[in-house]
Amino acid sequence: MLEVEAKFAIGDPDGIRAGLGRKGVRMERKQQERDVYYNAPHRDFGETDEALRVRYDDIGITLTYKGPKIRVGSAKAREEFNLVVADSGTLEDILSRLGFRRTATVSKVREFYEIGDVTVTLDDIEGLGLFIEIEILTEENREDAADRIGAIAKELGVDGPPIYTSYLEMLLSKQQ
Repeated sequence: MLEVEAKFAIGDPDGIRAGLGRKGVRMERKQQERDVYYNAPHRDFGETDEALRVRYDDIGITLTYKGPKIRVGSAKAREEFNLVVADSGTLEDILSRLGFRRTATVSKVREFYEIGDVTVTLDDIEGLGLFIEIEILTEENREDAADRIGAIAKELGVDGPPIYTSYLEMLLSKQQ
């Protein structure tokens, strides 16, 4: 599956919420997420632009692999694989025994909005601030997905340049 998304810094989420409301879109859910990122023993994911993440949220635990970013218009795309995990302790033991090392943790409060096959999230990232992400999961047509994402951003009054770095990259950069 290919994740196509655009991310923007925002100052006031109320304007975005109002724009979503005018489109008849209501918040689906709000949840806390804690994302723990790991680096591999055999290659540096920072250099290969990959990510291995364990997400702990109100729904459960998910292991995610993300491939290198691909620029698609004003959006980015990444191959993404997700696996629901029943036991975080066992997963952490497996990763540790295989030599994977914890890199960083990203904590956020996230509001989810659905517009058909498009997911819009308003994210309050601990240590970074407020952002909007507009995302489409697709098997193909990444250029069409990027165009649709740009149109939705414009409709919602999102201005400013898209951000191509991940929250993890932004947090690590800030810590240096």
